[in-house]
Amino acid sequence: MIYFSHRGANTLRVQNTAAAFALAHAQGARYFELDVHLLKDGALAVHHDYSLLSTAGADVKLKDLTAADLRKYPLKNPFTQEPAYVPLFVQVLPVLVPELELLNIELKNDGNIYPGLEETVLRAVPEKLLPKILFSSFDYPTLQRLRTLAPQVRIGQLTRAFNVQEALNIHAQSVHLNYIRFTPQIAQECHANGLNVYCYTVNDCALARRLEREGVDGIFTDDVTQFTP
Repeated sequence: MIYFSHRGANTLRVQNTAAAFALAHAQGARYFELDVHLLKDGALAVHHDYSLLSTAGADVKLKDLTAADLRKYPLKNPFTQEPAYVPLFVQVLPVLVPELELLNIELKNDGNIYPGLEETVLRAVPEKLLPKILFSSFDYPTLQRLRTLAPQVRIGQLTRAFNVQEALNIHAQSVHLNYIRFTPQIAQECHANGLNVYCYTVNDCALARRLEREGVDGIFTDDVTQFTP
């Protein structure tokens, strides 16, 4: 079983910020997950939602902002007195590289809201680091485009409706789904076809142990300290 730090140590720092990932790394995490969006100026931002409403109280879309605009919208920070902002991918990546085992980059691209996102993300990852990158997305056409652009990269199909043939059609390495949708039969079908199964978001040790017994290969968690020595 592997444990992905889901958006960094987000129970102690603002999620998807460099500070959250730095703390998770200090806590022993070597597997990470983050979300990327394409800004108006072509920069990649690390953030979960498409807007800043829930994180900064501003009803603005990331697609309408530039990298410089991000400094206009401080994120809500209940943890420290330090100001927090949506970071760029180029600011977060160096925090994760030391001793990195695997980084899951989720491409937020429902309905191809960010044309060209796939090419931009591929350019942003150094070629020597690609073997340690796992790309995922809920948007299946995004994964199809990614596979066409980069036959060699690792892809995880993020899905709400498991279909093993869809994963095989894009030569995925893994299937990612909410643990409430997981069944042992899904694990059996995935493993029979050479696919790993990763479940989100698991913050309970007993649940993690049960999922492992039922065939889950990894989980996404908000608190890696529960699972690291």
